[in-house]
Amino acid sequence: GKTSDESVRIRWYTVWYDYIETLNLEIVEGRSFSRKFPAVIGDEVNFQFIINEEAVKLMGVESAVGLNFELFGKKGPIIGVVKNFHYRPLQTKIEPFAMFILPFYNREILIKLRPENIDDSLAYIKKVWEKTVWALFGLNYPFEFSFVDQNYDKLYKTQERIGALLSCFALLTVFISCLGLLGLASFATERRTKEIGIRKVLGASVPGIVFMLSKEFVKWVLIANVIAWPIAYYAMNKWLQNFAYRIDMSIWLFVLAGLLALVIALLTVSF
Repeated sequence: GKTSDESVRIRWYTVWYDYIETLNLEIVEGRSFSRKFPAVIGDEVNFQFIINEEAVKLMGVESAVGLNFELFGKKGPIIGVVKNFHYRPLQTKIEPFAMFILPFYNREILIKLRPENIDDSLAYIKKVWEKTVWALFGLNYPFEFSFVDQNYDKLYKTQERIGALLSCFALLTVFISCLGLLGLASFATERRTKEIGIRKVLGASVPGIVFMLSKEFVKWVLIANVIAWPIAYYAMNKWLQNFAYRIDMSIWLFVLAGLLALVIALLTVSF
């Protein structure tokens, strides 16, 4: 593991006893904070730390529970290890993280509400806030709240808008392309009306005639796919670089897109 005089950078939060349970975080080793083992006795703070799995990796040990831990001069034992969870946007990797109880330092409160009684619950919380913070501590802090799910939605609002915009442009492009393809197919059919008539007289089937008319368009669709694939791969790969955890782009994604384009082209021509 790390030597005793070696320091590393680590993110940290100050929390309260029920933080782990409120967020449904998973303890993989050791225990959670508990009032049975108080971290605050009178004015004294008995520092206890819970770290995530990334912090254990950073320390270079197999088991971290029971080890002494020091954070900005505050020393105490590691009592538990929590399973890695995303506490920052998905554009960043999960980093080493520690949490500990420190009274009068927290500026936010996490509260789990039942969805059917949100308005009544908020009114009650506001009443308690004003009674406690205003009356007891003499602090005129306004009651402000937000919902965790809405905060997460805001983090990815840009990606959602980009996705919706690209989808609209893609549908519009396909529609315009189909109109152009339909016009070209109609023009080609008119030019070869006599040839089609002769072939039908000679016993050519309708599918055979459609195949004859479609060959030229199929060729250009395949050429367009060959040109588009590298460009699409580069653009998608560039966009995925914004995320710390991303999927691998399989060749089958492009093959499927090419087959879909081919089917749309054939349906348009046969129409």
